[in-house]
Amino acid sequence: MDRLALFTRFDMAAVVLLFGLWFVIGWWVEHAPKTRPSTSQLMANYRKEWMTQMVTREPRVFDAQILSALRQGTAFFASTCMIALGGTLALIGNADQLAGVAEDITATNYPAIVWEIKLVMLALFLTNAFLKFVWSNRLFGYCAVLMAAVPNDPDASNAYHRASQAAEINITAAKGFNRGLRSIYFALASAAWLLGPLALALAAFVTFTVVWRREFASNSRKILLDGYV
Repeated sequence: MDRLALFTRFDMAAVVLLFGLWFVIGWWVEHAPKTRPSTSQLMANYRKEWMTQMVTREPRVFDAQILSALRQGTAFFASTCMIALGGTLALIGNADQLAGVAEDITATNYPAIVWEIKLVMLALFLTNAFLKFVWSNRLFGYCAVLMAAVPNDPDASNAYHRASQAAEINITAAKGFNRGLRSIYFALASAAWLLGPLALALAAFVTFTVVWRREFASNSRKILLDGYV
């Protein structure tokens, strides 16, 4: 409690705002109204169409290449999160030096524990992102197995059922990947806390706006909506 007393009410409010905006944008993206779907929801339907088209595609090398690229993306971001997390933990272990640098930038003199707690929040976001990417990579692996289980004969009784299962697993994997990306975005925003609560609140709003625009007002979304059923 004594350590928490080192933070002002503005610090607490900025942290609550950061986590609140993170939760709100995540829920909004995944539960957007049907009249205004998010980019992620549009892509989910295209993933279903992909698996439907795969049933009659011969050979399926193209589909395997796409899935391999998706798995490489999750592996890359998982590795990046591990490197960033390691760097953050190294900074926490050298918080005294960080406090000296931060004092020169912000003209404030706080004990090292303050900077350590601020870095812990950054580490939490990075850890969450890493876990999401790892699980997404695993799900894309499950999707590969289900795709291999889809019969080559479109007239087979279970062909489209298996394709539907593969699509749902693919969508779930993509959902985990997107959650990991949002965690990285807000991890970057949380780093602004080193400059103070006002910087943290501003970074949280900017991050929220950027994610919202990409999901609901981007040019790529307009392209996906063209001819969308």
